Amino acid sequence: MLRRLDLRPDASNGEPLPRPATLRGMMPRAELDIDAATDAVRPLVEDVRERGAAAALDATERFDKVRPQTVRVPSGALTEALRELDPDVRAALETSIERARTVHEDQRRPDVVTQVVPGGTVTERFVPVRRVGLYAPGGLAVYPSSVIMNVVPAQAAGVESLVVASPPQAEFGGRPHPTILAAAALLGVDEVWAVGGAQCVALLAHGGTDTAPVDGTAELEPVDMVTGPGNVYVTAAKRMLRGTVGIDAEAGTTEIAILADDTADAAHVAADLISQAEHDPNAASVLVTSSEELLGRVEAELETRVAATKHAERVRTALTGPQSGVILVGSIDDGIAVVDAYAAEHLEIQTAGAAADAARVRNAGAIFVGAYAPVSLGDYCAGSNHVLPTGGCARHSGGLSTSTFLRGVHVVDYTADALREVAGRVVTLANAEDLPAHGEAVTARFEGENP
Repeated sequence: MLRRLDLRPDASNGEPLPRPATLRGMMPRAELDIDAATDAVRPLVEDVRERGAAAALDATERFDKVRPQTVRVPSGALTEALRELDPDVRAALETSIERARTVHEDQRRPDVVTQVVPGGTVTERFVPVRRVGLYAPGGLAVYPSSVIMNVVPAQAAGVESLVVASPPQAEFGGRPHPTILAAAALLGVDEVWAVGGAQCVALLAHGGTDTAPVDGTAELEPVDMVTGPGNVYVTAAKRMLRGTVGIDAEAGTTEIAILADDTADAAHVAADLISQAEHDPNAASVLVTSSEELLGRVEAELETRVAATKHAERVRTALTGPQSGVILVGSIDDGIAVVDAYAAEHLEIQTAGAAADAARVRNAGAIFVGAYAPVSLGDYCAGSNHVLPTGGCARHSGGLSTSTFLRGVHVVDYTADALREVAGRVVTLANAEDLPAHGEAVTARFEGENP
């Protein structure tokens, strides 16, 4: 079922692993053409900029086959959704929220004051973004967990104003899925927009006027930042609007890599590969192993488990696609080099020395250590965040966290004596850059003083 890439020395005439840049080009990847998607969404984004909510609702009717009466969902609908929520689902969401709060509140950053010289300080003050749009995708599944993963770190950071946006559902009267609404209510969010896709990102960025007042206002206030995962069109809109708004990342389809040796349980490995393939036909599931014997056992488990799972067709499509596969390596050392080159969104380490091996990994969105830390734990109740970099971006970017919503502002406070002491250095550097007025802005403060 899984395509094979054999990087063992015996398969490469004893040659060592290729260099990292070469390895990156060999990795299985989803075929994601954001540039083509950008061309497709550009007219839509421009239309929303010009016509606001009306354009967003026109696009919603075209793509989602439903037209909400208003973009904003009445707060009463959130209260009703929470009241009607299955008690077991509510309890699970509350556990997820509690654990996510524990982790993300620990990530808050105090101001850092550095005395550079007597009378001269630089303070890095961490200031939250004022207003944020948090996207919870729809489509093949409903993701109340993504509401939690976006809202909790924003609240921990002290964001003043939050709007959750999620695609409207025809079966629920043009509103987002009731579990999305209930999750928002549990988190104390009272502003939810029934809009998805590229039109959602554009409306969050530009704002507009709703078709009718909801909860006393028709204003759809634009946001300063948009976060949350979405499809290629959401990603393309984020790329287009970066600068108009801040964004967290250009997220692609989900991916899992598992580094395993012959001590791994094949049933665990197979179940975890399937769990991510369940998201989307383009989801990536990659096994990196030094054991051909384990691979044989995993393949046998896959045949049985894929046939028995609910979304078997979707899973099989994902597992047999070019973005998924198995990479055979000669050793765990080589395996670590491979997973660093792949830079997975989710990386599981199922080896005899899992903790030590995990500590050697540089590139991953999140690392799950050992037999009892599956990715699905992180999706819901580990306390970690599941909005993570994809497509190799974990080489340079991290996942959503409290820090995502904080801006470091440097506050410079110097006395006259502290400035006078360094004035000559400033003038020298200003003249070296042929910017003499920079130096004069300093010396002007001391005109008339005795040299």
